[in-house]
Parts: sequence; structure tokens; C-alpha cells
Amino acid sequence: MPTLLVVHHSPSRSMRSLTDAVLAGAHHPDITDVTVVARPALEATADDVLGANGYVLGSPANFGYMSGALKHFFDTTFLQVGGSLDDSGGAGESAGATAKRPFGLYVHGRYDTTGAVRSVLALTGALGWRQAAAVHEVLGDVDDGATELAYELGATVAALLVPQ
Repeated sequence: MPTLLVVHHSPSRSMRSLTDAVLAGAHHPDITDVTVVARPALEATADDVLGANGYVLGSPANFGYMSGALKHFFDTTFLQVGGSLDDSGGAGESAGATAKRPFGLYVHGRYDTTGAVRSVLALTGALGWRQAAAVHEVLGDVDDGATELAYELGATVAALLVPQ
């Protein structure tokens, strides 16, 4: 059975609300035969990534960047799961074990999410992951519309994993 791995850093009420909505969407009753595994970013391992068929990543935007917890996740798993660096140490083109797997991303910030989104997309690109949905960027308070879109994000990525 395919597995969707949701890696998140949800220290605030806003991020917990978005994460709960992503997980609810991934568990939509019409989506069968997909196992959903949720891991806090500081607990997710390379084995979790290698064992999954798709991913949803969640992070607050902290000082113009992804959270330190999500950065730690990438720091500790990147090379083990097939990330690639070019000769200058920059992100290279990956043909690793997780390349071409679908992913989604949600980011919450008070004032700006640009740097956080850019930093995550640079790393997912270096892993060769395939963006399966538009990035869900939420500024300010999390309202019903934001949680509805988070629900759709979780459902979309999970539905892509349903065996045909």
C-alpha cells in the first residue's frame, strides 16, 4: 500500500490548524489504500522518506526562511534519500531513490512566506521531487478558507498515490 508522509513543524495554533486540515484531507473517505504517516520535522528520518511514495511538507516562515526544524529534517535526510549536490556544493539534478515522487507544501507566515517557500522548493528540486499542487501560502490569521485549501492539499497528494 502506498504511503503519504506528512512532515511538519507545527509549534503554533495556526500551524496546528493547517496540519490538522492537511491530515484530514489525506484521510478523506474516498481515498482508500493509502497509508498516511505524520511526523514532526524533528522526528522524521531518512527511513520515513525512503518508505513513502509522496510527501506533504509544512513549515512556518521564520525570519524569511523555513523553520529550523524543517531545515534539520532536510539536513539529516538529504543525501541519504538521494539529494544531489553539484561540484560547487549547490543543488544538483537528482536521480536518487525518491526522485519524481509527488509532494505538496504549506507555509504560514505573519508577514511574508517568500523566503521559506523558495528555500523548501530549492531542496525538493535537488531531491528531484515533483510538485503535485500549488504551494499553499497563508499570511496572517488562519481562517476557514485557509484550512479548506490545506484540506484540499492533503487530499490531492494522497489521491495521487491511490493505486490504479
